[in-house]
Parts: sequence; structure tokens; C-alpha cells
Amino acid sequence: MDESLRAQIETYLSHLDGLIRRGCQVHDTLAADPSNPSAIAAIRAWQEDCGVTVNQLSGGSKAHWLARSFSEAFLMRSATNRAVEGAAPVEIVKRLLDVLEQAVAALSGMDDGPGISASSSASSEAPAPRRFDFVHNPDLRPVVERAYTDSRRTLEQGDYNLALLTACGILEAIVTDALEHKGLSALAASGAPAGTIADWSFETRLAVAERAGLIRGGYARLPAVARTYRDRTDADGESGPEATVSERDARRAGQVLHIVMRDLDPGR
Repeated sequence: MDESLRAQIETYLSHLDGLIRRGCQVHDTLAADPSNPSAIAAIRAWQEDCGVTVNQLSGGSKAHWLARSFSEAFLMRSATNRAVEGAAPVEIVKRLLDVLEQAVAALSGMDDGPGISASSSASSEAPAPRRFDFVHNPDLRPVVERAYTDSRRTLEQGDYNLALLTACGILEAIVTDALEHKGLSALAASGAPAGTIADWSFETRLAVAERAGLIRGGYARLPAVARTYRDRTDADGESGPEATVSERDARRAGQVLHIVMRDLDPGR
């Protein structure tokens, strides 16, 4: 990838990350007090900034899949599934956050096909799921590909607990793959603990991967519930009966997964 294009993409990713953080903040404020004037004003300003960014990423084309997703976020479906005006502000914020995450996924190289880029040639179709070509273990690639598709589907269906568990499972799998490829002897120089990689906790694997230069510090954004995701499953890998995860936690775990994938596959 051309270095100037890479720099543009990184700039957009940083900007999108800021928009997502602002969106989460205004969502929480408005949810606590729907009539808060400052929150309403903040949402309007945020929506305008989102619109500008989406327009740039879609090359000014209203036919682009990202531009269409942005427009549809403001519509409410009737009982007959016809689009009508008037979705609630909090619902609009949630939908726009999902649109921004789709943009992050596309720019991070999460998708094959035309997708979007900093130069933004328009595409009328949503990008197809990407391949995990950067994963060194060929047997693991189809597993994480299916899991990623499942994670996105469960998030859209509102099963936030399963979406988070799946995203964290993918995250641990690809980081472990990178650590194993690096090798214990090389990792020892980065302060890796004794024992095999299989003995390390989820957080230890992430920390060692950062110290070894395999990933950057973006994983620090993982919510607390994601860091202990292993404790939230039983011996068969099923989520426990008391496991509850917020939509924000599930979406944040997905965002961190995108960031780490970009770290592990910088050439895309």
C-alpha cells in the first residue's frame, strides 16, 4: 500500500475513533436525560460531523453503501416495514455508531472488495467479508472467518453477550497465533513470563504481544467484562446464565478487534 494512502487511512481511522467516542458519550447523556438541551445540541453537532465524514469516505456519492447506511439510520420502520421519518434520537445515535464501525472495519482492511478508502471511489454495494490471510496457521483462518461473521450477526441481532464472547475469542486466537509464530525465545526478550503461551492469561498474551511489537496499545480500550471473558463461559464454551453484556461493551470489543487486526496485518 502506498505510504501516503496509508497515512490518509490512519488519519480517517483516528477521526472515526474520535467520533465513536463522542457518540457513546452523547448517547449515555441523552439516555439518562432525553430532554437535556446540551445533549440534544451535542447530538446535532455530532451528527453533522458524522455526515461530513461519511460524505468524504463515500466520495460524495449517495449510492455508496456507507452513504446509504447513514441515511437509513434516520428512518423508522412502520408495521409494514415501510420507511417513515422519525426514529428516536437515542436510536439514531446507536445506528450511526454502527455505521461508523462499518467504516472502521472497511478502512481497517476487514473487508475484501471495493469497500472504502481514503480516496473513496464510490461503490454501490457493501463489501464482502475479508479473508484472514495474515493468520499464520492455515487451519485457524476459516475458523476465525466464520466466527467473525457470527460475531457481526449476533451483534445485529442484539445478542451482545455472545457477540462479545465471540469477538474476544477471535482476538485471543489471532494474538496467540502471532505470539506462536514469533516464538518463545524471541518473546523472552520482551519480558514474557515462564511457561508456554497456552499457560498465559488473555491479558498476559495481549501485554506480551504489545511489548514484542506485534500490536500497539489499542487493546487497552477493552471493557472490563471483555478482559474476563474466559470466566464467562462454561466447560463447553457456552455463556453462563448470569452473563449480561451491554451493547456498548459488545461494540467496544468489536472495535478493539478491528484495531488489533490492523496491527497484525499492517500491509493491507
